[in-house]
Amino acid sequence: MLEEARAFALAAHGDQRYGSRPYVVHLDAVAELLAPYGNEAQVIAYLHDVVEDTAVTEGEVRARFGAPIADCVALLTDAPGATRAERKAATYSRLARVNGEGELALLVKVADRLANVRACQRDDGQHARRLREVYRDEYPAFRQAAYRPGLCEPFWAELDRLLAGAGSTPDAPASRAPA
Repeated sequence: MLEEARAFALAAHGDQRYGSRPYVVHLDAVAELLAPYGNEAQVIAYLHDVVEDTAVTEGEVRARFGAPIADCVALLTDAPGATRAERKAATYSRLARVNGEGELALLVKVADRLANVRACQRDDGQHARRLREVYRDEYPAFRQAAYRPGLCEPFWAELDRLLAGAGSTPDAPASRAPA
């Protein structure tokens, strides 16, 4: 199913770019981070942006990859909003309520954010620096919503280090706030 998910995502994203690179670079980076967490996490990694960034519907993902995968992709799809701040606030509110099996989506979300921040570090152009600042500014709310003790601690440690280096130490809670 992993190769099918990768091929499906590549077809859906078509000619989309991730900065100056083909979109597959981002998808492969997220999936590679998730390799130690199993095949299902990697499948979700390849599909995490298809509903948000392409014409693919949640129903198509559900029909092709099953309900558990589609449910995670739905959790990873930004909520509607007029601005990034509105979309992220609504999405983080939804993520803060996730528990149980849905935590697999949180694992993918953290790997996605880590891949994004690493790309900003690597590219280091003006756009990358601005985007890194956006991630740094959003980090306290993101961490509060998505952090679960024991879930991908190495990812969180790297994000803490990378985003603290952006200018100030994130106000990252030791555990998530009550939902």
